[in-house]
Order: sequence, then structure tokens, then C-alpha cells
Amino acid sequence: MLEVALTRLDPDVAVPTYARPGDAGLDLQSRIDVTIARAGGRRLVPTALAVALPVGYPGFVLPRSGIALRHGVTCLNTPGLL
Repeated sequence: MLEVALTRLDPDVAVPTYARPGDAGLDLQSRIDVTIARAGGRRLVPTALAVALPVGYPGFVLPRSGIALRHGVTCLNTPGLL
């Protein structure tokens, strides 16, 4: 398992966790509550985390497929991932 250095910039922010065993990615939570307007609304959502990825490893922030499908919430410049 790859270990990644993570620093909380806000001591109250949640550390990313796996929702279920076998998940490929961690669930990242916002440090604030936001409302995104319908029909293409956009918001910058802070995480209050700093991550140091090892050289040669990418980091992606991807939308959760169920939320993206049901509510149209996505991330700008998000690649498709299978």
C-alpha cells in the first residue's frame, strides 16, 4: 500500500476515508457546507488538506458517480475513469 503524507490545514477537517472495503478511492469531504446552483452552477470548494504525492503518482478529484448522475454534480476538467 502506498503511503501519502497529508497535513490538515484546519484541525477540524475530516481525513479522507474509504467508504467500503475494496474501494479504489477515498471519500474527500469539504470543510464547509456549500450549495451549488442548478443548471451549471459552480463553486470553489476548499478541502483544507495538503497532500504530498510521491514523484510519478497522480492525484485525482473525481465526482461520485451516483451523486453526479442523480444531481448533476461534477468537477471541472474531470477525466472519465473506468
